[in-house]
Amino acid sequence: MYKNHDVGKEGESVARRYLESSNYKVIEKNFRCQKGEIDIIAEDMKTNEYCFIEVKTRSNKEFGRPAVAVDKAKQRKITMTTRLYVLKNKLQNSLIRFDVIEVYKKDKFYINHLKNCEFKNN
Repeated sequence: MYKNHDVGKEGESVARRYLESSNYKVIEKNFRCQKGEIDIIAEDMKTNEYCFIEVKTRSNKEFGRPAVAVDKAKQRKITMTTRLYVLKNKLQNSLIRFDVIEVYKKDKFYINHLKNCEFKNN
């Protein structure tokens, strides 16, 4: 349990550094409420969009691509948590999108940033 948790936290740290070096402003990390958690909330400075980002880290492909773990239940939690964050921070008129960052840990870290993921049936 702790090993997976540690790998996940390390992946989130790598993802934040990647975002900061890619013209994103990280606004919040690990935003939690009664509906769920969002790993990273950032502003894409190129598009002026608020990005609600789920980070999934894997050290092997035994369980498939990391993004596959963002199933319908996880998508619903992210969507509900985002709605609460938007209301709380008065962002109703802002552009928002959902991203997934896959982090692969091998001899070094590899990042796959999936932008504007469409969550259906929420």
